[in-house]
Amino acid sequence: MGDSRPVYLRIADDLRRRIDEGALAVGDRIPSRSELKRAYEASDQTVDRAVRVLKAAGYAEGQFGRGVFVTDRAPLGTLLRSTGAVDSPFAAEIRTCHSTALAWEAFSSETPAPAPIAARLGIGPGDPVLCTQYEYLANRHPVQLATSWEPLTITEGTDVALPERGPYARRGVRGRLAAIGIRVVRAQELVGSRPATTPEAEALGCAAGQCVTVVERTHFDGEDRAVETSDIVVRADRWRLEYAITFAN
Repeated sequence: MGDSRPVYLRIADDLRRRIDEGALAVGDRIPSRSELKRAYEASDQTVDRAVRVLKAAGYAEGQFGRGVFVTDRAPLGTLLRSTGAVDSPFAAEIRTCHSTALAWEAFSSETPAPAPIAARLGIGPGDPVLCTQYEYLANRHPVQLATSWEPLTITEGTDVALPERGPYARRGVRGRLAAIGIRVVRAQELVGSRPATTPEAEALGCAAGQCVTVVERTHFDGEDRAVETSDIVVRADRWRLEYAITFAN
């Protein structure tokens, strides 16, 4: 029985196979539109769509005036997420074969809680939260994005109201909230994937629509009250998540 998939998917899969098998190496130019049209007897629209699929999957990127080229998809390292990870806004340890200098930028603002965030925090939609957006760089290259939300009813008017300012800046959620008498006892993480938005793609250095890994992380205190929740975004093709699991005796 013949292949019933749309032609553009067959073209994209064939190009992916050639890349995976090494026939097209990192840095090689993807065949031009005219070359693909001849090779697959397809229209302009069909081959353009196939190349867009290839870009969205992270296999290729366009270079203005030059063409489309195979990208490096080798993992850069792992992000270790464990109880022993450093309690910082990054909330992970970078593991690579090279030493890594981590830096980040952050911007905080007060905003009404969107309904999905309110549900995660157990507050009402529109209740005031402090939203902090982070961009993390490893050796000056983008590695992770994060957006954090904290109920203002918990931190407003305290020394820890702004995560990146004051005497407890950059201490992480546990360290900061401990300073105002709140003991964070656990965190829950839900891991998923989705296409990167245009702003995320620009920040992470990938194509819009390319697959990213998303971690939905929520911190809870001793009364099982959610005190912070965040969305963490990394490129799925360049970074793997590692979880250390300790078994009780």
